[in-house]
Amino acid sequence: VPPYVCAFSRKCLQPHAFWSCETTRPSTSVRDMSQAVTRSTGAWARRDLNARQAILVACLAMAAVTGIDVADNGRLGFVFSLGFVLIVVTVALAADLDSLFQAGVFPPILLIGTLGVVATFWPDAIHVNGLADDAGFIGRMIAATIDHGKTLVAGHGLALGLIGLRIATAPDRRYPSTSST
Repeated sequence: VPPYVCAFSRKCLQPHAFWSCETTRPSTSVRDMSQAVTRSTGAWARRDLNARQAILVACLAMAAVTGIDVADNGRLGFVFSLGFVLIVVTVALAADLDSLFQAGVFPPILLIGTLGVVATFWPDAIHVNGLADDAGFIGRMIAATIDHGKTLVAGHGLALGLIGLRIATAPDRRYPSTSST
């Protein structure tokens, strides 16, 4: 029978349910409950997405945000910008450590791709001061990219900062833990 680690005591290796452990009894106090939660394993606390999953979810979310913003007022506005920043920050936080390069390169691609789709299917949704009404695809793409430049800088900067923090605080995976507790 393989040993099981008790949820309330890492010292107890008895194969039993955690509520019948003799070394520690679960308590109903908030302090004891919070200690039990902080001792939970990282596998349950963190379910990161791989690069493909994170990019797919981000594209679907960006399509939903863009559709809502265009349907609401007929143009790309604050909802689009806020949605973009939140989505790229979420990708940087949700991607696993092996997918952080893709998460760092992704924000400009997402913005330009989304603006390309909007310029193709809803060209009237791109309103930029000084843009001619008969501007073509390339003109609308350039104008929209420049118009949403602050959004790109804010979102990409936050994403890169979070990626840097994740790399700096990541456990060193080169030397696995040899402790037997």
